[in-house]
Amino acid sequence: MRFLIVTHVIHNQQAGKYSAYGPYVREMNIWIKHAQQVIIVAPLVESAINPIQVHYEHPEIKFIRIPALNFTSWPERLRSIGLLPVVIWRIFTAMRQADHIHLRCPGNIGLLGCFCQILFPGKSKTAKYAGNWDWKSNQPWSYRLQQSILRHTFFTRKMTALVYGLWPDKTRNIYPFFTASYREKEVIETPARTLTQKQPTRFIFVGTLTANKQPMLVLKTIKLLSDLGYNVQLDFFGEGPERTDLQRFVQENNLEGYVTLHGNIAHHTLTVAYRQSHFLLFPSKSEGWPKAVAEAMFWGCLPVTTPVSCVPQMLGNGSRGVLIPHADPAAIVQAIEQQLNNPDSYAEQVAGAMAWSRQFTLDRFEHEIQHLLNNPK
Repeated sequence: MRFLIVTHVIHNQQAGKYSAYGPYVREMNIWIKHAQQVIIVAPLVESAINPIQVHYEHPEIKFIRIPALNFTSWPERLRSIGLLPVVIWRIFTAMRQADHIHLRCPGNIGLLGCFCQILFPGKSKTAKYAGNWDWKSNQPWSYRLQQSILRHTFFTRKMTALVYGLWPDKTRNIYPFFTASYREKEVIETPARTLTQKQPTRFIFVGTLTANKQPMLVLKTIKLLSDLGYNVQLDFFGEGPERTDLQRFVQENNLEGYVTLHGNIAHHTLTVAYRQSHFLLFPSKSEGWPKAVAEAMFWGCLPVTTPVSCVPQMLGNGSRGVLIPHADPAAIVQAIEQQLNNPDSYAEQVAGAMAWSRQFTLDRFEHEIQHLLNNPK
């Protein structure tokens, strides 16, 4: 089988191997495990590989390079519009060669892939919509367009569209799905951390340091907890454009003693951090299936997060995690204080979070993927 991946994810090439964002590539290595050839249509850059990137594990990869498209400013829009014919032609040519077409959505390249795949109604196809499927949420028009195409059974012949969560607009080609980070053999007994003022209550933030993830809100929340006399510690894991502002806030408010920005770290190091921490603070504005939330739950680190996408479903509407408003440090502190003042309830929620998250292992994920590929619509 010639397996085609159409994606907006930026790739690197070093020593003859292609690499990209680690969680994405680890998932794709499961999709391509039994393919004879892999064709990747994606942007490619030449830069040093950072710790969160991993390489594809397949001996036969054909890479079709396309330029990245950007419509955030008028110069970029004009440039991207001029490049559209080249990108569309390369996607179309790759689809002609493929036995199975796999689209990564939402994104500009995914949108073009959604249109191009209509021309191949007889080919087996899957689409992974890794964003927020909730139609009531505020989304860019291009995301809405991708959702409309993917849910339309006439335009998506022989396609299964994988979405996060259970939603009332489900059509017969929509398949509620999940993602995973750990194997069943990695599951070990993980007792809940004890909440006591004798030792710091440990908080972590995991993700890109961008406005969408609201890391500054996390920092202000921890400062407020400290000002109220709580013994706290906060560790940031991730990189992004807001790092400079975070560092400045830490220095100006003398928070160096209990706030650390670690940058990008290896996957196994992050697992250790989850197992040592009490809470994940993750006030993201938009998500699909937030892997940081699922991973924290897996290791007994209780998520404190916003009710976006399928997150309320993941947290059992607050029975195995804390749902918070978007941008109110005082309200977030109040929700955390309820946990700190009720250690028995905290332990019960942690146990529920682990039991739920540990259903979704890589073993189950791989089984589901193979079923989809072996039983196309």
